[in-house]
Amino acid sequence: MAASTVSTSHLRIQESYLAGVEKRALLWLAARTPAKVNADHLTVLGLASQVVAGACYALSGRHPYALLGVIVCLGLNWLGDSLDGTLARYRRQLRPRYGFYVDHMVDSFGAVALLGGLALSGFLHPAVAVAMLVAFLLLSIQSYLATLALGEFRLSFWGFGPTELRILLAIGTFALLWKPRVRVLGLRLQLFDAGGAIGSASMIVMLIVFTGQNTLRLYREEQVRS
Repeated sequence: MAASTVSTSHLRIQESYLAGVEKRALLWLAARTPAKVNADHLTVLGLASQVVAGACYALSGRHPYALLGVIVCLGLNWLGDSLDGTLARYRRQLRPRYGFYVDHMVDSFGAVALLGGLALSGFLHPAVAVAMLVAFLLLSIQSYLATLALGEFRLSFWGFGPTELRILLAIGTFALLWKPRVRVLGLRLQLFDAGGAIGSASMIVMLIVFTGQNTLRLYREEQVRS
């Protein structure tokens, strides 16, 4: 079943703003999930909902109310992507290597689908969508390598994890229905172009900071003795 740890000895670091509330909610849901539903079903739900969200974004250029479908799909994506690992741990059905690999390949495919749909929607410039995707994938690679090199899998950065990002995206998506453009430093920009540029820049800063910190830590731990 898809879970998000490589092995039980690896430390999961989840320090997002909503981590405590989310953990309690997921445990409550795991205890009440029907026996016929397993973590793989939830992983498929998470991917399918993200792909459908991308399709809704692509349709929203001509049919703005498709944006409401995006918001619903983001909620379903949270359910599938967040509950799969919790359910596997709750039922003691962990398959750590399988779960880690499948879970994060699904995240990568889902990000391509979501940002691809946004790029087709007209609400986000394709160049900004590409920048966001590249920044996301680079930050993901950094996290996966840190898991292998340091034994720590970081689920959040500076208080923001996937759940917080979904909430921000849902709020922004709803705002597109009534205010698709904003003023920034006197310039009239598309809302998601401004938000995407800020998001991309933030991810790049996180990437540089955490790469530097991890490199320095590994250098100190593995100094060559002459």
